[in-house]
Amino acid sequence: MSSTPGEPGTSPVDPRDTLAGAPMTWQQWVAVGMCVLLNALDGFDVLSISFAAPGIAREWGVDRAALGVVLSMELIGMMAGSVLLGQVADRLGRRPTVIGCLAIMALGMVSTTQVHSIEALAATRLFTGLGIGGMLAVINALAAEFASARTRGAAVAVMAAGYPIGGIAGGSIASALLVHGDWRDVFWLGAGMTALFLPLVPLFVPEPVSALLQRRRPDTLARVNRSLSALGHAPVAALPPADPVVRQSSLAELFRHGMARTTLLLTVIYFSQLLTFYFILKWSPKVVADMGFAASAAGGVLVWANVGGLVGSLLYSVLAVRIPMRSLLGGFMVASAAAVALFGRAPADLTLLALAAAAVQFCANGVIVGLYGLVADSFPAANRAGGTGFVIGLGRGGAALSPMLGGYLFKAGFTLPSVAVVMAGGSLVALLALLALPRRPVEVH
Repeated sequence: MSSTPGEPGTSPVDPRDTLAGAPMTWQQWVAVGMCVLLNALDGFDVLSISFAAPGIAREWGVDRAALGVVLSMELIGMMAGSVLLGQVADRLGRRPTVIGCLAIMALGMVSTTQVHSIEALAATRLFTGLGIGGMLAVINALAAEFASARTRGAAVAVMAAGYPIGGIAGGSIASALLVHGDWRDVFWLGAGMTALFLPLVPLFVPEPVSALLQRRRPDTLARVNRSLSALGHAPVAALPPADPVVRQSSLAELFRHGMARTTLLLTVIYFSQLLTFYFILKWSPKVVADMGFAASAAGGVLVWANVGGLVGSLLYSVLAVRIPMRSLLGGFMVASAAAVALFGRAPADLTLLALAAAAVQFCANGVIVGLYGLVADSFPAANRAGGTGFVIGLGRGGAALSPMLGGYLFKAGFTLPSVAVVMAGGSLVALLALLALPRRPVEVH
């Protein structure tokens, strides 16, 4: 016997169950598509300084050590933005946080075009990184929350693929601009693309129903129905009962009940892999330019690196349904280390350099995609969100360290082959930590 939602003695229909079980509407696909585009925007904004680096070094006479610090600045900002603005999103809402992140990114990009010193450049990149990191934290949640249960994995995987797509599309345009322009044009391009999304997000990205139900207010029913309508679903007559109070997740919980080893090893894995991952993404344009090629040609090598990253992430997703996760991850880690070491020995030939960079990111980005699943699989449900945030937030320290370490090694007199071998070691450290990682998540009762 069926009952009417809200009828005495019956439980109201839970709109979260509706979204999880019903077929995806076109409005939901549009919302997920916006997450892909926002991630693509992040992908270009992170790499914009890499495309601009040869021109900055030439105009200001910046040495590699100082340039390495600048290349790390938005990555440091991303660490802070991911943690701080991720908390803001939980309190104030996903969509307002996305709009705020876009405003920060656009302002940071415009400010970068006006700087005249390396210190000011570092400051604007740090500021821009706050918005990029906050955006990455929010859109991961949004893609999952807009998708049905059946398509959630695919939605998150497609969203992740947006990052290299942004490097490919934006980088191709940036390389063309550098033929006749200067490095500031790269940031004007980023500012324009970022500003374009400011009116689009309110139109196509509603606040997720699950987030609204976690922050209940007197008008929550009306807000839930507006979101349901925006996603192509019928309104509900009443709200479902509030979730029972559960134990609050905290940092301390990640180091109790036998979870300390898992938490620390996952952090080491993510940190070490990002150390290797960002070496090519941040340094390849400058390395290629130092071989005597034009800045536009050097940018083209980075574009091909992102093509490799996109293909690697998609192939990993296909193989993951056939090969055990840890075996597949370990294989990609070994290949990542070998590819980075081989990149350091590539001759001064644009085609070979592009292929080598693509091979590196093919392997390294496959590892990154796999790590998202490994982290989720390693924590019990009660601590999964907090554990994931801790591992990814702290692990991004590897991303921030990578350009600086490379810069100081170059300044110390190490050649490209030697620096590449050192940076390739991050993937091997990640492999050793993976082998030591407990096989089963600790069950917390």
